[in-house]
Amino acid sequence: MTNSVDRRVRASQKRQRLMAAAARVLHEQGVERTTLADIAREADVPVGNVYYYFKTKDELVRAALGEHTAHLDQLTARLDRLPDPRDRLKALVEAWVEQREVAARYGCPTGTLAAELGKRTDGSLDAEAGAVIRRLLDWAARQFREMRLSGANHGEGADEPYDPDDLAVTLVSGYQGMSLLANALRDPGVMTREGARLAGWLDSLR
Repeated sequence: MTNSVDRRVRASQKRQRLMAAAARVLHEQGVERTTLADIAREADVPVGNVYYYFKTKDELVRAALGEHTAHLDQLTARLDRLPDPRDRLKALVEAWVEQREVAARYGCPTGTLAAELGKRTDGSLDAEAGAVIRRLLDWAARQFREMRLSGANHGEGADEPYDPDDLAVTLVSGYQGMSLLANALRDPGVMTREGARLAGWLDSLR
């Protein structure tokens, strides 16, 4: 019985290592350039064992998306401990800026994967990549909704309240844009500067 439990634990750990390795390698190399052997090597797992857990590269891509979802959920769970929704959003921006070196080198993990999968002619997995970004948008919209913004300083139509979903799109678009530019220019300072602008924008909302 003990040996059986140990085998299951080891198998679970090996699968988790492969999932984490898939997320890292696919982010760094992209889907087309990555092989199962690359992921096996990163996970320190014999390449022949990979097929026991994942039959195709697409299954590993799906596993990587699962890792991105798990990381996002862990991050937002930590942010949810903050009492103020504006502080949660600003802390999210800070977390993005903290990853500026990685963003400058490889771009946003989920955004770059979604862009690559979106170019596939078979349309496979692109909806799943989009679902991870939708999860972030939904979380951000909840924070804006909690802020109960009146629309003051909203410009024309200032008597109209802000739309939380639109604000979430603006925030996440800002993140994707600064990640893309930081990567294209190989300049992590873009993340720092644009992150400060996003934080200032969040402070300006009333």
